Amino acid sequence: MQFYSTRDRNRVVTSSEAIAQGLSDEGGLFVPASFPQVDVQALCALDYPEMAAVIVGEYLTDYSKEFLAQATKTTYGAAFGGKAGYLAPVSGDVYALELWHGPTCAFKDYALQLMPKLLVEAKKNLGRTEKTLILVATSGDTGKAALDGYHDIPGVEIAVFYPTGGTSEIQRLQMATQEGENVAVYAVRGNFDDAQTGVKKVFGDKAIAARLAERNIRLSSANSINWGRLVPQIVYYFAAYAQLLKAGKIVYGEKVDFCVPTGNFGDILAGYYAKQMGLPVGKLICASNENNVLTDFLTTGTYTAKREFFKTTSPSMDILVSSNLERLLYHVTGSDAEVAALMKSLTETGSYTVRPETLKTIQESFGCGWSSEEQVAGEIRARYEQNGYLCDTHTAVAFHVAEQQKREGVPMVVLSTASPFKFPRSVLEALGHTAPQNDFEAMQELEAVTHHDAPASLAALRQKAERFSTVIDPARIAQVALSYES
Repeated sequence: MQFYSTRDRNRVVTSSEAIAQGLSDEGGLFVPASFPQVDVQALCALDYPEMAAVIVGEYLTDYSKEFLAQATKTTYGAAFGGKAGYLAPVSGDVYALELWHGPTCAFKDYALQLMPKLLVEAKKNLGRTEKTLILVATSGDTGKAALDGYHDIPGVEIAVFYPTGGTSEIQRLQMATQEGENVAVYAVRGNFDDAQTGVKKVFGDKAIAARLAERNIRLSSANSINWGRLVPQIVYYFAAYAQLLKAGKIVYGEKVDFCVPTGNFGDILAGYYAKQMGLPVGKLICASNENNVLTDFLTTGTYTAKREFFKTTSPSMDILVSSNLERLLYHVTGSDAEVAALMKSLTETGSYTVRPETLKTIQESFGCGWSSEEQVAGEIRARYEQNGYLCDTHTAVAFHVAEQQKREGVPMVVLSTASPFKFPRSVLEALGHTAPQNDFEAMQELEAVTHHDAPASLAALRQKAERFSTVIDPARIAQVALSYES
């Protein structure tokens, strides 16, 4: 399988190169040359690691099957407590795909526990021996998941940048207490888009790349702009469908809708890839919080990033520039020149408008909706009181939108992207209780009120020492990158 840049089709790389490089050097994202077609019924008979090895292998064709089988087996075993891709019934034909049973209690674990293995193998495949410097902008969950996946991996350094005051306290502590000799964490003044823009500028700066190359260092990314982040996420859409089949809830060929709480558009785009590969996906519902830039785009065809930014109780979705949308635009238009022009317009004016036929094609696969803060809180309470189901703020965004978009007779799978105990104060308040100011006290009270146990990894944060407290301006991200030595 070859990969093209969304902005220049002449830039062609292998899957190993796409993963090692992260971003094309002119700023485009790597996309596969085609959508492999798979035997869905045969896949549905496999367990999660086996399914992952096959699906990932369809794209990473320069990796050996033996390597992928071993890598997925060691990734999706004990670390996920036997609940990799676990589908929980909620009510009627509405289900929650619980993606937070991994080491950092968020869906990012599915990619970021496997991705370090893919990077190390990519370097072997390419005969590269340089140090890899991974720069990560995070709105909350990606940072910790990347730090956990890459800490103490030989030949790798990782620096994570998060918006100061833009994550939950639990998310911040997950990053600030991270162990490992090769990790660094920085709070960035501004919001997630400021951090992401700062990181992208470093990737696009040829002078920085040249100076690092002199020290035998190459940049890479663990954000969903990297193909290695996206490909493992395709798997759990198949896993959800397989569980519905096994439970007799659907007959093979019947379509299933998925509602995805969406920020950077990577998680929902993985569902689009699953659909293109032959999985019977009905609608992919894009659920936004009050930063509803994607709802507006999917409704009107105009993307406007220059708008009021809201800090919400679902901080991982507090994003105004959804990077992975660029990949979808490439697949739908088939034109690198058109995508490059749209991205240029976004950079220069803060907005772009797609052609009516492009919007029409996108709307055939995607629905959309958004939730206010009041509706998010109401949804957490309603799901708990009516169904006994406890969910976090991001999942609640999706439950609210799923209710609006539910089609009669079509199962709806809501992607549950994080543990409710990562946001204990918000969840506790939504349930009608006064939350303590301290997140750990709120976590304990949430346990007492709901009789659910907090994940051990989150509860243990209270005893961990904070290692990182530096706050920087976005412009200093480049200086951080240049501070590394081989």
